[in-house]
Amino acid sequence: MTAATIAPEAPGEARPPARPGRFQWAHVLVLPALAMLTALLVGAVIIALSDIDKVRDGDVGGMLSTVVDSYVALAQGAFGSLRGLNETIVSATPLLLAGLAVSMAFKAGLFNIGATGQMLAGGMAATYVGFTLDGPLFLPAVLAVLAGIVGGAVWGAIVGVLKSRFGAHEVITTIMLNYIAASLTLWLLKTSVFQRPGDATPVSKEVGEAARLPRLFGFLGRSSLEIRAHLGFVLALCAAILFWWLINRARAGFEFRTFGANADAARYAGMHPGRLTIAAMAISGGFAGLAGASDILGGVTQNRATPSFAGDIGFDAIAVALLGRSSPLGTTLAALLFGALKAGGDKMRLETGVPVDLVLVLRALIVLFVAAPALTRMIWRVRAGGSADATQTFRGWGG
Repeated sequence: MTAATIAPEAPGEARPPARPGRFQWAHVLVLPALAMLTALLVGAVIIALSDIDKVRDGDVGGMLSTVVDSYVALAQGAFGSLRGLNETIVSATPLLLAGLAVSMAFKAGLFNIGATGQMLAGGMAATYVGFTLDGPLFLPAVLAVLAGIVGGAVWGAIVGVLKSRFGAHEVITTIMLNYIAASLTLWLLKTSVFQRPGDATPVSKEVGEAARLPRLFGFLGRSSLEIRAHLGFVLALCAAILFWWLINRARAGFEFRTFGANADAARYAGMHPGRLTIAAMAISGGFAGLAGASDILGGVTQNRATPSFAGDIGFDAIAVALLGRSSPLGTTLAALLFGALKAGGDKMRLETGVPVDLVLVLRALIVLFVAAPALTRMIWRVRAGGSADATQTFRGWGG
């Protein structure tokens, strides 16, 4: 042994943290992949059993053929054509942005179930700017996007204020604000400010041409049904990069992570939990607001707001964030996966007769095995990987 090996550590000297080994990094990628593989295998059994005629006849070969044809049709419907690829991108765009919103809250130890309401707030703000402003080049589009971000951020900040100042739990307030946003949206769409002249239906005026987001594949000269993917997907990827920088490089990101891991330690270190809570929820709401704005400005809702343009994306985003382990890359891949499942589900149903509801079962199974890493490890006999296996947590009612 050398002297350096046996020399005691100097008093007060902090030993640098151990560098992650290959096994730990492999677990970050391997466990989600094994979870998806497990879900596909279980889904294959369900698809095989759904073919009642072949089950009754004991046609094992036919049942396997149904499974293979279903998964092939699912992949082709998502990536096998220009239209399929576009539909995957269109579905993944709001899921990615809303997933980043939920991930941002997770990093700060919060649980944002209000992405739907924040999408409505951001979408309505973007819609108003889109049909009222006109200007040169893409200025109205830029202002409409910014309005969407601000609208969602304000709606998210309300939750932060209620929690930091009055102790209201964010799970309850975000759910209630979803209902308030939905009712407020319906009311606004019936006012003369938003409603189309001569039309009593709760649908807004169309966003002006200058405020619309360009098509990603518009240069190909295809029909609007084949090239629905829009610039919002690029904005979503930029948002994922911004999220990575904020969490891993910015001082605010360090404080968010510290606060999320241990609020008492953050307070002892001189951080301000109240400010961090408001800031985290505002940033989270801003991502969700951008999701709502991108759908309307990108033409997914025909460039107009409707009472339900946000759909169930806010709740699906929770699954996306869990599957992506709240990391920018993981959330992006999870959003693309969910977008592919949604885009390929129709083709699977048309070509194989398998109920499209089985796609929802696949998504649920994937989330189940990702959210329960111990179960996935037990099935595949994989050793625990330390922090790589940690699931998302948030503070309880007293946090």
